[in-house]
Amino acid sequence: QVQLVESGGGLVQAGGSLRLSCAASGRTFGNYAMGWFRQAPGKEREFVAAISWSGVSTYYADSVKGRFTISRGNAKNTVSLQMNSLKPEDTAVYYCAARLRTITTMKNAQMRDEYDYWGRGTQVTVSS
Repeated sequence: QVQLVESGGGLVQAGGSLRLSCAASGRTFGNYAMGWFRQAPGKEREFVAAISWSGVSTYYADSVKGRFTISRGNAKNTVSLQMNSLKPEDTAVYYCAARLRTITTMKNAQMRDEYDYWGRGTQVTVSS
């Protein structure tokens, strides 16, 4: 069992930066691949980024590539999302997710149903 708690959301002006963190409980955190998703009002939850259990492989949605960076610290049971050059369209609730199944492809990384555990989300608002 893994419990996930996100933090670091807030209000920021366009062009600014935020760093989201996800704290995981559970002794086997290192066995899980991790992902970040987001959901804007009236829209479906969409993939943002993912990282393999080893931290070697990372995956990004085209909309955030080059601006966001996902990382993990297995010793501290955390996964982070550094968000730079934020845009108003990045406004959403951001969710951390964990999956035991290995990420095999970019398409596979994006599949919500492949994730076993979800946090409750943290709000990110980017003003223009």
